Amino acid sequence: MSNIPLPTVSPEGGLSRYLQEIRKFPMLEADEEYMLAKAWKERADADAAHKMVTSHLRLVAKIAMGYRGYGLPVGELIAEGNVGMMQAVKRFEPEKGFRLSTYAMWWIRAAIQEYILRTWSLVKMGTTAAQKKLFFNLRKIKGQIEAIDEGDMRPDQVAEISTKLGVSEEEVINMNRRLTAPDHSLNSPMRADTEGEWMDWLEDESPDQETVYAENEELQRRKAMLASAMDCLNEREKHILTERRLRDDPLTLEDLSQEYGISRERVRQIEVRAFEKLQKAVKSRAFEERVN
Repeated sequence: MSNIPLPTVSPEGGLSRYLQEIRKFPMLEADEEYMLAKAWKERADADAAHKMVTSHLRLVAKIAMGYRGYGLPVGELIAEGNVGMMQAVKRFEPEKGFRLSTYAMWWIRAAIQEYILRTWSLVKMGTTAAQKKLFFNLRKIKGQIEAIDEGDMRPDQVAEISTKLGVSEEEVINMNRRLTAPDHSLNSPMRADTEGEWMDWLEDESPDQETVYAENEELQRRKAMLASAMDCLNEREKHILTERRLRDDPLTLEDLSQEYGISRERVRQIEVRAFEKLQKAVKSRAFEERVN
């Protein structure tokens, strides 16, 4: 699957030529998509997988352009989204009754978001879910409270966002300063010699019942994998890791050192060791899923 040749955004041709190139791949009817998915699942038919991936490259590009405000080359975002698309094809189960595009949206977004987080060096020891939520939701909330001016926000706006997302005001200020890369107008032309605009690529992405089902199914799968992997930890390791890494409002080292009657440094060592054990267990279970 990883060897499937796909078009790329080249420095010579740029994004507009890439978008023209991927428009050549036909969209699939539901029946054709179902037969291709069965061919891939039952016979590992690489040609079938290729057709499913390439028929959705426009979807990948559309989703990737929604993340271009983070200051990263759109070609890299598209490439990561294509990896997510291939993962979606690999795991797609046509018998569930929904279309591949519905299922693939989650995988495409997840791949792009993980790449952005890695590139921005936000995933570090102790990074909380609330901080990641801040990263991907700050622009939307600024629009809701009409904090649309460039530069620093007013103190009351910072305080409101801090309360909504459960992070400190300092984190809101720092994140806002990092995310000041200018966005391109959706009404700007894709090329100087055409009337087509970026807006032409936008579609209504309101989650429907199938999307909610697919995302919930994947969330439950990941929760089950995490719960299974947690069995590799003893009770103290499990409790410390849960309180430090799996809560939106994690306990401090001091809190846990008092609870267990040990030093803060000892708590930190247990946390790091438990996290490493958990990572190893999750990777092992993920590998088992791929080969089975």
